[in-house]
Amino acid sequence: MKRMFMLMLFAGLSATVAFGQNVTKENVAGIQNLNRIETTIACAGAITPGSVAEIKKMGFVAVFNLREASEPGNDIDAEAAAAKAAGVNFISLPFNGSKPDPMVVDKFLKAIVEKGNQPAFIHCAGGNRAAAMWFIKRALVDKWDIEKAMAEATALGFSSAPLKAFAIDYVEKHKK
Repeated sequence: MKRMFMLMLFAGLSATVAFGQNVTKENVAGIQNLNRIETTIACAGAITPGSVAEIKKMGFVAVFNLREASEPGNDIDAEAAAAKAAGVNFISLPFNGSKPDPMVVDKFLKAIVEKGNQPAFIHCAGGNRAAAMWFIKRALVDKWDIEKAMAEATALGFSSAPLKAFAIDYVEKHKK
């Protein structure tokens, strides 16, 4: 019952601007659905390996790829090579938004706080999974309240109700 109430509350926030930092939408060649919070974080959809050098120019020091190897257009090896050539850390954490694995979230939370991995550019195919991970990070690592973290994540592209339910459940189970 509580989870259903929370989902309904967050559904109403879908058009809300984040309470934290301002989210801006940008158009960059080779990057789909780019949403950015100043220089702290970017959540995006699919990228091309050729866009990694531009990501570096934007000030990001790490690229987190949440796409599964089987996703159309995802070339993990080429993206990793482009990141190495650009001097950017590359972290591949395949995350299935339809069947989310808490262990992948655990790995993300460990990696995102490692020295040298922020500012971070997080991407998947459309931006939803990337924003989901950022929501969880904000709630658990940064200790933001769920409403504030969800508003920001929604502005970044978090839209899947089932993935929101998973993320809220994950946060509730891992709060300290």
